[in-house]
Parts: sequence; structure tokens; C-alpha cells
Amino acid sequence: MDVVRGLALCGILFTNIPQLTYLMRSDENGDFYPIAAAMEFLFSQRFFPIFAYLFGLSFALFLDSAAKRTEKPYLVLLRRLLVLAVFGWLHQMIHPGEALLPYAIVGVVILLPVSLLPKPLILAGGVVGTLVPLAVTGGGLLLVPGLFLLGLATTRYGIVHTLAKRGWQLAALLAAGAITAAITLPLQADSLQHSGFNVVSGVAGFGLAVVYVTGLLLLLRTPVAPVLSAVFEPLGRMALTNYLVATVIIIAVDGPLEMNESGRWGVMLLLAVSILTLQTVFSRLWLRRFRYGPVEWLWRSATWWEWAPISRRTAQS
Repeated sequence: MDVVRGLALCGILFTNIPQLTYLMRSDENGDFYPIAAAMEFLFSQRFFPIFAYLFGLSFALFLDSAAKRTEKPYLVLLRRLLVLAVFGWLHQMIHPGEALLPYAIVGVVILLPVSLLPKPLILAGGVVGTLVPLAVTGGGLLLVPGLFLLGLATTRYGIVHTLAKRGWQLAALLAAGAITAAITLPLQADSLQHSGFNVVSGVAGFGLAVVYVTGLLLLLRTPVAPVLSAVFEPLGRMALTNYLVATVIIIAVDGPLEMNESGRWGVMLLLAVSILTLQTVFSRLWLRRFRYGPVEWLWRSATWWEWAPISRRTAQS
């Protein structure tokens, strides 16, 4: 899942830069900049559903792991979510509208109690909680609880540990997502000015999110798997650190690059690629010596209320 998380991190960065720098999507005539239009089709509302789904999935995996280590796994998980809320609250100060704080709140209010229910009810809640917001509002934050529950249900049904046997199911989901996107993307193109605020763009985004995830999982069964893992896995293992650091970098260079309220989408692309390249290299080098990213280590230590061994040498000894 670290590889998928790394891919999602890349996509989120391409959507966060325009938000943080207030890039203009259209010129004075109201015509979309070509790169801005491409971003609406390929990135907008495509990657946050992946992150939300992975959050619910990771929630369940951590709960199962904590149950083997302590008699009070739910208390540990509550502390983990509260620490995430602190990270999110601090991040909100420089990036209003970021995801960590809402994720932590939904995790405490919905995921924790719902995780006690039988798995058929969790799955039903996930399906309804995903489809209804898509049909009514096109998604947005209202989609998060449902995606959390779908991720939780995925783990409860043991799908995570049996992906190697589910090639045809992944292919079927890929086809369904591709058909959904093929139907809705042309409709989104007809109302591009309202993209991101209607049902069509939300459904198109969800369809492409399914395509991205299942496509990547299928590619990981091919000879290109080592390359994909080398690129995305380090980013995914340090996703929290990279997510927060990227915000700081974007804000720091916004002024010098004169991106604020401009149409400099080419500069945006160069900035995104540069940040991801640096973070990929840094993550690989860091993880050679350490078991966790810096923020991940703080999060883990606060979760268990003890300093976690971070050095690989310390862990081995």
C-alpha cells in the first residue's frame, strides 16, 4: 500500500500548489489555460478519494496490529488520531482546508465506533456513504466518511492480504472505472467552468481514482514493478512528512516565483516535479538509515507514549 500512497501523494501535490498559490484557472476572457484544463481532468478530485480510502484501510491494519501488542487497542488508536489532529491543526495555520484535521475528526467520530460493528454493516455504510454524496453533491468532504468505511471494510474482509489472488477483480474494477470516466469526462468538459462543484466532475474523479489505483496494482504484477516501487514506495512510507514539508516549500517559493493569482501553470508543473524529485531522493536516502520518516516517528512515539527506535542499527541491535 505504500506504493499506492506514494502515487496519491504525487497527485495531491499537483492539486495543492494551485490552491496554495491561488493560481488563476482562466484568462481575462474566461478561457481555461490549457494546463489548468488538463489538471481538472487528470488531478482534481482524483487523488483525495484515494487518500481517504487508504486512511480507512490503514486504520484497520493499525487496529489489528495494536490488538496484538496491547489490551487497549482502541485507546491507542484514539491517541493516534488525536495526535494527527494536532498535526492537522498546526498545518491548518499555513494551509487552510488541508486534510489531516478533518481526517482525524472523522476518524474519532465515525471510524472508531463503526469499527466495532459487524463487517457487513461496515461495508453497507461505506457503499451508501460513498454513493449518496457522489449522487447528491459530487463528493467533496462529504465523501470522506464513506471512503473511510470502504477502506475499513477492505481490511475486514481480508482483501488486502489476498490481492495476489484478485487479478481478475482488479481488472474488472479498472474496466468499470474506465467506463465511468469515459462517460463523464466529456460531460465535465462541457461545464469546465463549474468543474469541481458538480456531480459530473465528482463521478468522473471517482472513476479515474479507481483507474489509477487498480491500474497501478496491476502494473505491480508486471516487470515494471521494481521501477514503480523504487519511485513511489519511499514517498508513501514518508507520506506525512512529505505532505507537510511540501506545504512549507510551496509557501516559501510562492513569492519569488510570482505565482500568486497568476496563470503561471508551467511554473507550477516545474515546481511540482522538482519537489517530488527532491522528496523521492531524500526519502530513499533517509530510509536507508532510519525506519520511519521524521514526522512518522513523532507520530508513532506519541501514539505509543514511548520513544520508538528510529535508527536501523538500534532496531537491529
